[in-house]
Amino acid sequence: MPVGQGSPSQQRQITALPGGRKGPGRVVRKFARSCYNGCLVSCEKMFAGKRMRLYHSRFWVTRIAWHSVERAALLASMMVAIILLTGCSAPQLTQSQIAVDIAVDGNHQQVNLPAGSTVEEALSAAALTLGPLDRTEPPLYTVLTEGAALRLIRVREEFKIEQVDIPFEHQRLRNESMPEGETRLVQSGLNGIQEMTYRRVFEDELEVSNSVVKTVVVREATPEIVMVGSQAPFASFPIPGRLAYLLAGNAWLIDGSTDNRRPIVTTGDLDGRVFALSPDGKWLLYSRTSEEDGIINTLWAARLDTEVGEEALVVNLGAQNVIHYAGWRPGLSYVISYSTVEERASAPGWQANNDLNLIALTDDGQVKALPVQLETNMGGTYGWWGMNFSWSPDGLTLAYTRPDGLGLMERGGGSLISLMDVLPLQTRADWAWVPGLAWSPDGTMLYSVDHVSQPGVASPEESPLFDLTAMPLEGGLPIHLVSQVGMFAYPVSSPLQEHLSGEQSHQVAYLQAIFPTQSDSSRYRLNVIDRDGSNRQTLFPPEGSPGIDPQSQWGVWSPMTLEDSGNYAMAIIYQNNLWLVDMISGSARQITGDDLVSRVDWR
Repeated sequence: MPVGQGSPSQQRQITALPGGRKGPGRVVRKFARSCYNGCLVSCEKMFAGKRMRLYHSRFWVTRIAWHSVERAALLASMMVAIILLTGCSAPQLTQSQIAVDIAVDGNHQQVNLPAGSTVEEALSAAALTLGPLDRTEPPLYTVLTEGAALRLIRVREEFKIEQVDIPFEHQRLRNESMPEGETRLVQSGLNGIQEMTYRRVFEDELEVSNSVVKTVVVREATPEIVMVGSQAPFASFPIPGRLAYLLAGNAWLIDGSTDNRRPIVTTGDLDGRVFALSPDGKWLLYSRTSEEDGIINTLWAARLDTEVGEEALVVNLGAQNVIHYAGWRPGLSYVISYSTVEERASAPGWQANNDLNLIALTDDGQVKALPVQLETNMGGTYGWWGMNFSWSPDGLTLAYTRPDGLGLMERGGGSLISLMDVLPLQTRADWAWVPGLAWSPDGTMLYSVDHVSQPGVASPEESPLFDLTAMPLEGGLPIHLVSQVGMFAYPVSSPLQEHLSGEQSHQVAYLQAIFPTQSDSSRYRLNVIDRDGSNRQTLFPPEGSPGIDPQSQWGVWSPMTLEDSGNYAMAIIYQNNLWLVDMISGSARQITGDDLVSRVDWR
């Protein structure tokens, strides 16, 4: 059989197609013959140069070539069939395309996308734009699959402001100068006004949220104050000058006699950080708590020379966060000095600025800021707690005290002059000890408390020893007047006292710790000494009675002698009540019985 020709059984019939085109059989036949000839040539080349053996039959070589042709023809037939089937079928999505449904604005849209597309790409393909608040379900980054449904939700917001009333409080104040059971309306109540801003959120025009985002107090509520008489078990007696005291967050004034008392400030929010009468007794300087973020309290002044029933002039001084010090500068018409802090979330609740600022106040309540005397500074060791200040009696010199020492401020402000270094106390707590400070009435001496190291103590800063000390300002070293008085002795000088001989002198009152080596937790007793430390006496309370709870404003000297005894006295806070102690005899008289007194001043 000639090369390239097969047996009749191996022939393939060629089917004619319309137009004279050959069918697939013709194509396959042509392809098979080509493959057969190629394979035969390859076999001949394989035996080229070799001697033909009897077992090398030409038919065997031809058979090898033909089997290869059959396999090639089968593969070609399959490929042609696939092409024809594909060409005859209707157009359809390929496996690389997916269809998704988008619900938006009450309608549905069908979108075809490449497989692996996200929600964001689907919206882009549908030419849909998201508003600033719009959202989708599922989220934009979600990869979609065939037949997925997604939703574009239109979101909008609107704000609404409403005014609501702030109900006023009803306060009842006990007054021991009124008969028991008698009531008197001191102040009518008035509702406050508060503006509340609501944020309303709509999704596809359905409200889904309504919340308060801002609250502003337009007008504070004024409490109704009713004075209720309570039979006073204490006899009244005359006193010199004006005595102001802080009772349950309100300021009260005793004028001339203990039975002549009246409320001055009745807001109920005085915090006691600042409570001081002006040198002439006509104004009261005080601080009020604040509800505003970042503001601990605010500084105010109230004029006292008003008639009973007449509303006092109250002035907001525009100062805030006053913790350690604010006071009147003597010798000048209503100049106020104060130091500030910054609120902190961590204990103790503030970071001291250790600054000093001045305000001038006029008779009619006008306020003017004066040049700053001391800029914000570190304040030495434990400066985060803060420092205290005290003006000399003539108002020309300012003394300071802080955890590591005391000294003077240069006149005109700007810098500090150290007079005495103090060993800082290691409290191992969130507070720092600041020595008490008092001027002598003639301005020649400073009285304070010195922290003394104790032999044998591992850390000098933990020594429990504290001495009452005098610092001469005209030269000389500090003088230790009384040993082991306790850390909270807080000395207070008396007014100048003139003797029959014409000599002038003064006394120093201080608190003496009952347990001096445990003075941080001990109670105290009222002691008094002469200016040189002699004639030490313990006056109050009597032996066997509970001691005094120490505080920096524990008591104040009377501006003049008492009418009935001819002696100077001190108004002190004892068991949260106001007492008067004769500083010669030690006799004591109770003035209030409300158990709510926390501050006192006397001019």
